Amino acid sequence: MKYNFDEIIERRGTNSVKWDGVKNIWGRDDLLPMWVADMDFRTPPFVMDALRKRLEHEVLGYTFACEEWYNSICTWLHDRHQWDISREMLTFVPGIVRGQAFALQCFTNPGDKVMVMTPVYHPFFLVTERMGREVVYSPLELQDGQYHINFERFRKDLQGCKVLILCNPHNPGGRVWTAEELKEIAAICYNNGTFVISDEIHADLTLPPYKHYPFATVSEAAASNSLVFMAPSKAFNMPGLGSSYAITVDKDIRERFQTFMEAGEFSEGHLLAYIGAAAAYMHGAEWLEQMLDYIKENIDFTEEYLKEHIPGIGMIRPQASYLVFLDCRALGLTQKELTRLFAEKAHLALNDGTMFGQPGEGFMRLNIGCPRSVLKQALQQLREAVVQ
Repeated sequence: MKYNFDEIIERRGTNSVKWDGVKNIWGRDDLLPMWVADMDFRTPPFVMDALRKRLEHEVLGYTFACEEWYNSICTWLHDRHQWDISREMLTFVPGIVRGQAFALQCFTNPGDKVMVMTPVYHPFFLVTERMGREVVYSPLELQDGQYHINFERFRKDLQGCKVLILCNPHNPGGRVWTAEELKEIAAICYNNGTFVISDEIHADLTLPPYKHYPFATVSEAAASNSLVFMAPSKAFNMPGLGSSYAITVDKDIRERFQTFMEAGEFSEGHLLAYIGAAAAYMHGAEWLEQMLDYIKENIDFTEEYLKEHIPGIGMIRPQASYLVFLDCRALGLTQKELTRLFAEKAHLALNDGTMFGQPGEGFMRLNIGCPRSVLKQALQQLREAVVQ
């Protein structure tokens, strides 16, 4: 089946954070939203069909995870990432940010140090701070257009840290960490006594020729000292279902985490979360390939447009995901002036780069998970604003 990603879907009036939430953040509703990390494509028809079929049965009673949920995840991880897991390793979580909060409660105490590598998805440090843990910021280095880890600094910053929260693949930079990099992270953390929480929500959005390596697969040190979070929500545009899961290979870690989750009934999912995830994984391979092809074309279009029409703005080409970190430093603007340029002159709603930490200064995050006509409109508005 050929899927149409050029179709314009009206999302206003659906309580969409991305579209209807613009006024709450910017105080105006005339901005084209290119910020929140969901896509403007239809959620795949096989997911919608599965949800509709279940809703035809007009009793929405208490439910538990269907066999298809377990089996589809195990099969997907085997086929997509060459990772063989057992169903016992799976724990449902109602969203990965919530899962991180649960993991921090389970494996750390107030006052413990937790390291993050900035710029990085802001809930990594916001949730940690709000839970009374001390955040240790270890900046990545931008070299040759991609983020890299300075392992000498990594070792130094990690001293005394109880946990590392790893973004794999990286957001907002779109970096796909290599197996060698992940092995080194695993070895350093294991020797330092630092537990690794690996957020891999963008794993299925890895773009060819890059390959995603689940953290727990790269070495015995990684498998025995980590908890991996995954979800179909980004890849299949269904974050509203809150359907995520944790994978714990080590038996002791698994029992500790599952005991914590079960104590608060945090691992009890709702029926549509189970059904939607199972449908995505059972029927989604072809849809995902077509969608990734479209995203790659959007990335190419953005890169070419910036080079030709807005040379003052560059971009970090993502190796995974539909999020593009725009490098606006050559414009010579303060961050306040930069955000004003995008909102007040270009009439665009993007994420301020400093949202992801101090190293994001001079950057803005652009969501290109949209029809190309919308992307073209956004870039034209930005061009007009820059040349004014």
